[in-house]
Amino acid sequence: MIRGAPSHVDLTVSDVERSRVFYDRVLGRLGYAPLFEAGAGAPCWGITDAAGGVFSIALQPARPERADEPHDRLAPGLHHLAFHADGRADVDAFHTFLRTLDATILDVPAEYDYTPGYYAVFFADPDGLKLEVVFEPALRGAPG
Repeated sequence: MIRGAPSHVDLTVSDVERSRVFYDRVLGRLGYAPLFEAGAGAPCWGITDAAGGVFSIALQPARPERADEPHDRLAPGLHHLAFHADGRADVDAFHTFLRTLDATILDVPAEYDYTPGYYAVFFADPDGLKLEVVFEPALRGAPG
């Protein structure tokens, strides 16, 4: 495991069951498997690296009085969550998959000027949280 790498993230959602269906399909496509239910029955998925380290994502219910508030990525809190892809074709295939889910596509696959060869698709979860699937060759030591 990489010391200091994230261990887990919990996402607060307005409707756990609606988000469970969405994340089960999206995270499953990315190689995550359902894990134990994290505290109070929250759905949880994990992915294991080559060294056996696990990173997990769980869903937590929003407070009822806040459940109707849309996610604001420019307010304090989480801006977006990005997932690695194996290559440009993987990003393109994920975009095609998202369309079968009728997911909200924020930006279709394209190259961005963040680092050389950065290629990503951006989309939203049911609460409007911005998600990304990205191939970033500069972080992999691979050609773009």
